[in-house]
Amino acid sequence: MNVTQDLSFISLITNAHLIVQLIMALLLIISLVSWTYIFSKLFAVRSARRQTVDFEKTFWAGGNLHALHQNAGKDRAGSGPLARIFEAGMGEFIKSKAAYAASRETMDHGAILDGARRAMRAAFQREMDVLESHLAFLASVGSVSPYIGLLGTVWGIMNAFRGLANVQQATLAAVAPGIAEALIATAIGLFAAIPAVVAYNRFSHDIDRLAIRFESFVEEFSNILQRQSR
Repeated sequence: MNVTQDLSFISLITNAHLIVQLIMALLLIISLVSWTYIFSKLFAVRSARRQTVDFEKTFWAGGNLHALHQNAGKDRAGSGPLARIFEAGMGEFIKSKAAYAASRETMDHGAILDGARRAMRAAFQREMDVLESHLAFLASVGSVSPYIGLLGTVWGIMNAFRGLANVQQATLAAVAPGIAEALIATAIGLFAAIPAVVAYNRFSHDIDRLAIRFESFVEEFSNILQRQSR
């Protein structure tokens, strides 16, 4: 028997025990889904950061807030998360002022500001839910995949040593293929876990920084609305 051929990567996988093969297949599927989420989240976070910077430049340029509100409302999908937060707050502010004007009641500036702030907070939570989607899956992959691979390794090693029961003389050549094919499961588990952990930490950091910018904008814009409501 050709030892080199038997210990090749493909040969070890095809000759592995059925349970070990199923575990490898599961890990490969998890890895593919994980990489799909990694790339989609990478583009989403980059787009959100770029749109946030663009909107901040436009907002602090000192343009008309009503015109900016109309522009943000025309293309809500492509305007970015910060623009949608602004659009929610400004829209609620305009509606509340119009409602008081129509009812001819004394305008309650505090209630108007509270309504605008609540609208921005609700929009903020919606945007954060979108940005944080699939992060829990990446965290689970990073923590669970090594153990799934270890399960395949343990199962493969158990079968390798059980096979030695029918061999009169145990040698390294007899047990090496079984141990090698078992260790592949751990390698695949690490291959799935390491990118997921790195991506989770990176995306969490970037999303936290975006959240800080969103919260700062909510407070600063609330102050602007407070001055305009007087």
